[in-house]
Amino acid sequence: MRIKEAVAQRIMDLCKERDIAINALGNISGVNPSTIYSMLNSKSQNPGVVSLQKICDGLEISIRDFFNDELFDNIEQEII
Repeated sequence: MRIKEAVAQRIMDLCKERDIAINALGNISGVNPSTIYSMLNSKSQNPGVVSLQKICDGLEISIRDFFNDELFDNIEQEII
């Protein structure tokens, strides 16, 4: 799995765990929902760290907690 896919999956998993829609996540995190949607699909190949931090703040988790998931255990190298 690539990092972008893992980040998108983690956001979706956290929303599902908390029963939060993407629009609601945008409201509580201060990130435009269209930005979040672009992180979840192929439009954004490089999710911004500032947006990711805001999403974590909205979910009341640390960035460390965000990445502390088995999704990130076997990330493919992306050196080209």
